[in-house]
Amino acid sequence: MFAAGLTDIGKTRSQNQDAIYFSLGPVGPLPNLFIVADGIGGHNAGEVASTQGIATAIGYISNFQVAEFVTPDDYLDLLVTAIQKANDKVCEMAEANEEMQGMGTTFTACVVDGEKLLIAHVGDSRIYAFTPAGINQLTTDHTYVNHMLQTGQITAEEAQNHPQRNMITRSLGSQNLFEVDGLVTDINDIITILICSDGLTDMLDDKAIHEIVSGAGFVESRTKFLVEEANLRGGNDNISVILIDIKR
Repeated sequence: MFAAGLTDIGKTRSQNQDAIYFSLGPVGPLPNLFIVADGIGGHNAGEVASTQGIATAIGYISNFQVAEFVTPDDYLDLLVTAIQKANDKVCEMAEANEEMQGMGTTFTACVVDGEKLLIAHVGDSRIYAFTPAGINQLTTDHTYVNHMLQTGQITAEEAQNHPQRNMITRSLGSQNLFEVDGLVTDINDIITILICSDGLTDMLDDKAIHEIVSGAGFVESRTKFLVEEANLRGGNDNISVILIDIKR
């Protein structure tokens, strides 16, 4: 298994509020860990939410008190709990500092364990799987527009150009009921996994992403190519990408 990650400010933003983390080696009891977080809040410290959210989750996992008793069946619960701890931290920081009130972040993470892929997810950063059959989005966007699409209020074409398409309905930094999506799926014929912020998917459609990810080159070069292409097509937001080649 090989992996590469890259985060970029894009062409129009004054700061990069995205943050990424990836480790092919163990993180606490987990065999590996991959995270993309897209900060929310502009001047309200979105970059603090994303970096501190990741740092808190990694700290919780790395220092897990009973790591020797954690089995693969516990990995997803551990990951979900770490995200909930990260949410608590972001909320605590926002309460303590008026300038940080309203900040938040998406948080999309996965662990590759043998023939299983474990995913924990909040927000609209995405995880895609690439197989011989094509590209498949594994996560669900927690957005207002996606809710309208799923309930039949708008069409897929309308969703693509909706002015509120980036309005998320679930994120770290929420004082209200906080829920993390958890998913376990078989690796089966998955060749590559992509984790990315909406700075990539707003600029590139599935076809363009698939062509780059499935194209020639080492994982590092394809990761860089994704970011470069998003910038060439406008770079309207921060762009973060992690590519994981599992069977390539």
